[in-house]
Amino acid sequence: MRILIAPDKFKGSLTAAEAASAMAEGVLRVYPDAVATQFPVADGGEGTLEAAVAAGYEERVNAVVGPILKPVGAAWAIRKDTFGGATAVIETAQASGLAQMEPTPENSIRAHSYGCGQLIAAALDAGATEIVLGLGGSAMSDGGSGALRALGLKPLDAAGNVVPLGGGSLADVVAVDVSGLDPRLATAKFRIAVDVQNPLYGSDGAAHVFGPQKGADADAIELLDAGLRNWASVLREATGRDVNVPGAGAAGGFPASFLAFTDAALEGGFALVAGLTGLAAHLGEVDLVITGEGSMDEQSLTGKAPIALADSARSRGIPVVVVAGRILVTPEALAEHGIVAAAQLLDVAQRKDGVPDATDAVANAAKYLAWATAQVLEGA
Repeated sequence: MRILIAPDKFKGSLTAAEAASAMAEGVLRVYPDAVATQFPVADGGEGTLEAAVAAGYEERVNAVVGPILKPVGAAWAIRKDTFGGATAVIETAQASGLAQMEPTPENSIRAHSYGCGQLIAAALDAGATEIVLGLGGSAMSDGGSGALRALGLKPLDAAGNVVPLGGGSLADVVAVDVSGLDPRLATAKFRIAVDVQNPLYGSDGAAHVFGPQKGADADAIELLDAGLRNWASVLREATGRDVNVPGAGAAGGFPASFLAFTDAALEGGFALVAGLTGLAAHLGEVDLVITGEGSMDEQSLTGKAPIALADSARSRGIPVVVVAGRILVTPEALAEHGIVAAAQLLDVAQRKDGVPDATDAVANAAKYLAWATAQVLEGA
């Protein structure tokens, strides 16, 4: 039997690669002669870099400016092609992630994407002709302005001064100086993984929808939203492009600046990552797919990696088994995506009185994931 083991991360407990390893252990308990291929997946957010490295991209680390000016070490990856070009994979969370700052109203205003721009510059220096940007877990709401500042753009206020970094300063921008903008931006291909449809500003925009999780209170949200609205106006004046489009609100509006100054394309995250890593080729060679994630819920059904993978497998007639930390959707809902069996860690991580022990499930996720995988295969 040929089995593709392709989970997403179990957030808070296991990386996708660690989850795949634990699942493989469970598979081999039941099918010791199986060809079990481990292939971590991601949907374009956090975990995209890990999936790329697992697929053969070379991981590199650069020291960059973090989201509130403290230096951080940020990983990215690159793979050269046979035609002299190279593809780089960058996650905004590596350089400008929410995990790198305390989410307070003050920090939500100050946070910026400058470090992401430094990673892009490093990728260009390394010969990248295509840059994939994975969004998710970001700290900033600066419309990508910080990243472009690291690449030579100067946002100016009415007095001709460069405004401070951060989304809180965007309302003061009246013009941009593009004379120092890195010319390589015009020739590099940018592919941005976006699975949300939020616009840049407004009630459904970056500040109102995602600002609170970054620490923004009501006043900060209004300031950030006004700044993003003004930034869109300045970009439109400078480039003639409307950047307030569906998806531009992802990662604090990060795509907006690249939609204005490059030929960036917004793409569905799972399909983009699957194409980069060669997942489709593996799907054509297996009899069963096993996938999963930390929490399989209604949001998962909107196209996150495990469900998107299940849909791809179903279209090829390949059955899918899911093992997740917890499952909050019905078996009928899973069956609509070709999932023939499912198990959750909470079914095996239980106290002596039979009550699920979530703390134990997280602390010992690898052990329980192997058990749950073996159990669901024995019963499938």
